[in-house]
Amino acid sequence: MAVKEACHQAQVLYSFTAEPGNNELSVQEGETLTLLNQSVGGGWIEAQNSRGQTGLVPEDYIQINSRSAASSTGSFNDAYSATSYSTTAPQGVNGSDAWEAHSTENCDSTQQQALAYQGSIDDDEWDDESDDGKSTGGYTWSQSEEGGGTMQRGTGHHTMKISLNKVFSKTPNPEVFLLTKHMVKENDRLPIYMGEVGPVWLYPQTQLDCVVADPKKGTKMYGLKSYIEYQITPNSTNRPVNHRYKHFDWLYERLMEKFGCAFPIPCLPDKQVTGRFEDEFIKMRMERLQGWMSRLCRHPVVANSEVFQLFLTYTDEKDWKIGKRKAEKDETVGVMVFTTMDPEIRELDPTEVEQKCETFSRFTRSMDDRVKDLLSVGHLHWKRCTGPLQKEYQRIGKAFQNLSSVFNTSGYQGEATLTEALTATGKTYEEIAEICAGQPKKDLHFLMETNSEYKGLLGCFPDIIGVHKAAIEKVKEADRLVAMNKIGPQDKHTMAKNLSTMSYALQAEMNHFHSNRIYDYNRVMQLYLQEQVQFYETIVGKLKQALSQYTTF
Repeated sequence: MAVKEACHQAQVLYSFTAEPGNNELSVQEGETLTLLNQSVGGGWIEAQNSRGQTGLVPEDYIQINSRSAASSTGSFNDAYSATSYSTTAPQGVNGSDAWEAHSTENCDSTQQQALAYQGSIDDDEWDDESDDGKSTGGYTWSQSEEGGGTMQRGTGHHTMKISLNKVFSKTPNPEVFLLTKHMVKENDRLPIYMGEVGPVWLYPQTQLDCVVADPKKGTKMYGLKSYIEYQITPNSTNRPVNHRYKHFDWLYERLMEKFGCAFPIPCLPDKQVTGRFEDEFIKMRMERLQGWMSRLCRHPVVANSEVFQLFLTYTDEKDWKIGKRKAEKDETVGVMVFTTMDPEIRELDPTEVEQKCETFSRFTRSMDDRVKDLLSVGHLHWKRCTGPLQKEYQRIGKAFQNLSSVFNTSGYQGEATLTEALTATGKTYEEIAEICAGQPKKDLHFLMETNSEYKGLLGCFPDIIGVHKAAIEKVKEADRLVAMNKIGPQDKHTMAKNLSTMSYALQAEMNHFHSNRIYDYNRVMQLYLQEQVQFYETIVGKLKQALSQYTTF
């Protein structure tokens, strides 16, 4: 039952500029608003300012007074707190009392309960979530520095649903999987093979890929809210499907929930409140969504997963909603995803695996530092090309033309060729200024986008490696637990076998990461240097043309 909200007040935390024609209300930091409707949905609230103007404002930009907040969130908090501190081991887990001291840390069953609570909300309630309005991780040139009282873009991933996962931010404990005696269903089996470089995933003969294109603007809520819908066409069917940004966001959450303990899931492009219907932003977002989808298509496990295939190949709205609900009830999530992996290879030596894990961990930390350095240097260079360097060449060009103007006033016969050449030289340098300003979009852009993607991927590995290290520590405790009669010898064997499965999965992911890294950086560096060569050849050509206009004595 809706709560009457007209009397509730809220304080504006961050300034917000309304999008023209979108029924939004511009507000200033510190302003007091009267709330008219908190049930609009999609991260928006209808409000009225002191001048009597009404419209929609982002709920993240305002702070509702304590009485209002209590009335609107009490029922949610009650339901949420009921899921925050209970864990239930699945059937078939023996010796659970051995892990009793750690039960409050186990995120998997808690997460499933919280997600079950989400799933109980009617699809139309949360599915109308706004395509934008909160911040996600990523690298944004235009939004890197925001002044005044406007809200700064964050670096984490935040949406209405993912906020539930804040309680699960600790490294999940793997004991539920380690003590699970499981039989892999043939349809769910994820084989791991021994390749030339070690354990590898099974790669398909035909690489899955898709094209993200044809963005179109749509409306909802009787035209009060707008959104952009993209057309995605996979090469497996060549049949296009349509998705809004919120659908990509949903897919990201499902993939993180299911696979986040086993391998990195790249972050989505930035969300944005203002300017999201401008052509430049739509073009940038479409390009980044294309990169996001292409990277997921290249991962053999993700690409073949039921939830990812649903996203690419659903047939109609009914099929989409049924598939969504099925994905949200998936039980093989978190550390339990390892139950679907079947190496069919000898068990690995934990000591050897631990050494490889530590080597890879050091490498990814070092690479993360160097990637961040390159992003910082590239950002500064981009700003220099479009700022000081462009203006410097413009000033040089203007100085040559001013000198030519003075020469024209001498009245001396025979210097027309010189003055014309000087004028042409000045214009040449002005052209070079424009070339310099536009060059980063041709070469640096792709290099920075690739590094931004890898920054996100590298940021996932500490948690993934942390899960594996926690599993190793649990197995090391096995002998003590057997001696204490907490677990039996068979449980110890099960734990060792399951740890081996996790180790194979981690090494397969390491090899997948390295092979993609070599491919990506080969490709992007070739493109960067080819564009750099073209850039300097263009400048050399223009300078040679200017030089040819001077008389040789």
